[in-house]
Amino acid sequence: MDYRRFPMSDYRAVPRRDYLMALLSGVLLALSFPTPGISILAWVAFVPLLLACGRKDPRKAFRLGLVTGLSAYAGILYWINIVVTTYGKLPWGVSLCLFSLLVAYLALYPAVVAYLVRRGEERGISLLVSFPLLWVALEYVRAFILTGFPWASLGYSQYKVLPLIQIADVTGVYGLSFLIAFANAVFYRIIRGFVGKERAPYPLKSVALLLVLMGATVGYGFNRLHRPENGTPFTVALLQGNIDQNIKWDPAFQEATVSIYERLSRKACATGPVDLVVWPESAAPFYFQDEEKYASRIRNLAKELKSCEVVGSPAYVKDGAEVKYLNSAFLLSPWGEVVGRSDKIHLVPFGEYVPMAKLLPFVNKLVAGIGDFSPGARIASLRTEKGEIGILVCFEGIFPELSRAYVRAGSRLLVNITNDAWFGRSSAPYQHLSMTVFRAVENRVPLVRAANTGITSIIDSKGHIRGMTPLFTEAVLNGEVKLGEEETLYTRFGDFFVIICLAAGGAVTLLAFRKRKSR
Repeated sequence: MDYRRFPMSDYRAVPRRDYLMALLSGVLLALSFPTPGISILAWVAFVPLLLACGRKDPRKAFRLGLVTGLSAYAGILYWINIVVTTYGKLPWGVSLCLFSLLVAYLALYPAVVAYLVRRGEERGISLLVSFPLLWVALEYVRAFILTGFPWASLGYSQYKVLPLIQIADVTGVYGLSFLIAFANAVFYRIIRGFVGKERAPYPLKSVALLLVLMGATVGYGFNRLHRPENGTPFTVALLQGNIDQNIKWDPAFQEATVSIYERLSRKACATGPVDLVVWPESAAPFYFQDEEKYASRIRNLAKELKSCEVVGSPAYVKDGAEVKYLNSAFLLSPWGEVVGRSDKIHLVPFGEYVPMAKLLPFVNKLVAGIGDFSPGARIASLRTEKGEIGILVCFEGIFPELSRAYVRAGSRLLVNITNDAWFGRSSAPYQHLSMTVFRAVENRVPLVRAANTGITSIIDSKGHIRGMTPLFTEAVLNGEVKLGEEETLYTRFGDFFVIICLAAGGAVTLLAFRKRKSR
């Protein structure tokens, strides 16, 4: 943007309109995610920020990037206040402080990208190269640092655009994030080519490259969408009990809870057995391995229905004098026998355990339950009569490496059991669903999810959402999927694409900090 047209003593300053443009980028980014999920906005969301950064000093670009990050993540993650105040029982003031800390942390990532992009430009590195590489690299870092928080990665905004997301079986979600970031940089350069007295050269080569990349991505997507699914047919019945979170762990309601799921199971199998009946996370709010009164009823139910059952329940293991509690799922055979158990590996900090509990003795978990959980020891693929399944408990579905590990262990169907009740009637359940769509496409296996209060859904290996339930209603969702039967490049090699971006982004960072040559 050419600031010499304006009566300012220093056109490298940060006027109010640039802060507003940075704010606009954040708003556009937030609107591209569910809900409302206007996915097309993601392709231009960063253009106002890039225009605002212009020829700014890198430190000023950092501030503008921070504004974009603050507005974007505040809009995307507002629902955290529902969790903290409604179920954590903390005052609104405390909730807002915690929320602000999380948003400020996440906002550092776009701020650092803006800083490094401008610093790179001062060293002759085009933002057409640096912006997509650095965005994807830091998006990947965010998915691992401090236990990892890959929520709202850029590519997830496109979960409904099926021709685009098929590329995930090669690059994972990060390939789509790269393409969106590159498109934003190209659109920015196009605008710079038409406005201002110091117009940038028209990015003809970059536009051509973007068209080639888009054409190749969409072409590949349509090709994959038209390939038939040839796997073994597998029938599922997904139960949504709609148990109020405030009474879920109250022993007085155990009988009512089990009765609800017994009734829904019989309804799901009214026309005959299905291959798998799935109860949500912690649908059995007691130790299934100990509570014989209710456990025997559930085992007899599987025998009555002649169907395999997945039942979410806490578990425990004894290690000498130490007892470890686990968030688990039990697999029952059509004969009522427990044939396997899968334990949650990636726990929710402050939801299932308190990090650094010895240093923070005054901090309690936000979500009611049995106590602090421990992570499961290993990936366990469970065997049904027709094929093996991998169980993702709660937000494990947002971590690509876990789904990939289950598929590499032999799973041909991913089962996500979750309890999204603590999100309330917010956009969080829709955001959660959008990420699990990519787990199916990345590994070309269907994914079914049973949620206590919704959204319960069936997703095929191409990312089609074949059925979904409304929030906060009691429901049964029956359907048929085709078990996965191929190994994708992503399943085999993992995040090789983003590792390349990480290495290239590191090189860009090193070059951005090299000393200027004296004239």
